[in-house]
Amino acid sequence: MTITRLNPSEVLNLISPDLRDRLIQDVRKTWPDLSDDMGTRGVTQMAAFLASSVQTDAALTPSLRVDLFWHAFVQRSVPYVAFSRALGTDYIHHVPEDEATGADPEAGRAAMAATTAAIRASGFDIDAEFWPYEGAADCSQCHAGCTDSPKGGKK
Repeated sequence: MTITRLNPSEVLNLISPDLRDRLIQDVRKTWPDLSDDMGTRGVTQMAAFLASSVQTDAALTPSLRVDLFWHAFVQRSVPYVAFSRALGTDYIHHVPEDEATGADPEAGRAAMAATTAAIRASGFDIDAEFWPYEGAADCSQCHAGCTDSPKGGKK
């Protein structure tokens, strides 16, 4: 199935309950006190971030918490590629920013604001515990850290 028009419930249904549980277990390896509820919400925020990233040419930036789920998903390449293709792209690339560029908190705030605006514009809700400046989420990528690849860079 390929989603031609973004529908949040269809996007979330692309991640089976079994895959969601596996992703939560994977993330627990680095976030041991992650609750099942917080894990489910994390998978939802990651899916919203990825789905929104294919709707824009701008590079979007995940929060640290969302990035943990994205890393877990990328490592499960078969369902990750299937998810990407269902969203209409061959693969949503994870592009880490070169650490040599240094930290720029203002750029980080702007990147988070642009990302959460894109997610909302795509019809998803923002869970404030997963996004800095929206709530309690921490972000080690204050300078924008890593991004999805803009549409032009996707295969």
